[in-house]
Amino acid sequence: MEKHAKEQENLSRLERAAQQTADPKSIQQKAEKPEEKFRFSFRKEDIWWMVGSAAVALLLFGLQALINWRGEWLDAPLRARVLNYVEGGLLIFVMLTVAKAIEVLLIGRIPNRVSRFNLKRIFRLVVVVAIVFVAISVLFVNWYGAVVSLGLISLILGFALQMPISSFIAWIYILVRAPYRVGDRIRIGDAHGDVIDVSYLDTTLWEFGGEHLWTDHPSGRVIKFPNATVFDTPVFNYSWPLFPYVWNEIKFQLAYESDLEFVAKTMNEVVDEHIGNIMSQKVKVYKSILSKTPVDELEVKEHPVVHFRVSENTWLEAIVRYLVPPKEAGRTKTRLIKEMLARLNAKPERVLFPKSNLR
Repeated sequence: MEKHAKEQENLSRLERAAQQTADPKSIQQKAEKPEEKFRFSFRKEDIWWMVGSAAVALLLFGLQALINWRGEWLDAPLRARVLNYVEGGLLIFVMLTVAKAIEVLLIGRIPNRVSRFNLKRIFRLVVVVAIVFVAISVLFVNWYGAVVSLGLISLILGFALQMPISSFIAWIYILVRAPYRVGDRIRIGDAHGDVIDVSYLDTTLWEFGGEHLWTDHPSGRVIKFPNATVFDTPVFNYSWPLFPYVWNEIKFQLAYESDLEFVAKTMNEVVDEHIGNIMSQKVKVYKSILSKTPVDELEVKEHPVVHFRVSENTWLEAIVRYLVPPKEAGRTKTRLIKEMLARLNAKPERVLFPKSNLR
């Protein structure tokens, strides 16, 4: 258990470092370097906000005391109504003062900026719901009646709005666990796209590919799905900050008489010229990640590798595998195919492609 916790901590350090730099050496150095201590500081706006709400709360408290002391000049029904309003306002501003203090003094001390932002968003939503409840209780019913009514309404709505409630809980899960974030390229179920919004109830994707396109080009369509989908559907995220890359392949069909050594050398050279250095750096990061997890280190080459296999159509297939950012996969493949074909076709005596009438 202790070893696993240490591995998780190392992986978390690498991920935080990868969000700051893309260089493998810098990532490792930042991950090994002791993290700078978070410096907490007050903002003038926060101080004035707390002081202002506290002053209003004190004013209302004084008004409440005055009405209780010298309220005989008001008739009983009006006095009770005014006192109810003052008490409600006092409670609201006390809640605002305490909420701001918690947000600044407790949540504001969290070092992680993303976690701090998400917690503030959730906490503010809870405070707003509480204030609305107090306002409704003061304006329309007494406290006991409001609690009973709210309980009955919640019971009814709980059955009628199961999906929205589940989606709201899933929104909190998405903020805390981050299976995806805005800007990530993901696949969930049959939906493929870039996340452009995560609201309280649903997630919006800008679709790529789709039924009308085979490339990773945006289709022009927007996909929306309930946040609750993450609870029962696997999420494939192509934009993990520590390793936002995927492996891609290009394959050609060749005759058995082709010069396989020349083909492999040519395909390797083309890929190396375009993405060799970048691929080498990223594979080092990938190996570093694997070495700090319980997963055994796999055999991953730092440079493009060409494999050959027998095709079902009695031809050989030459396959080159390389690393590429997912959002650039289509453009990169097109560029590489053009260059490879130009060099391979320049040597027809060494590279024999299938004839059109024999395919």
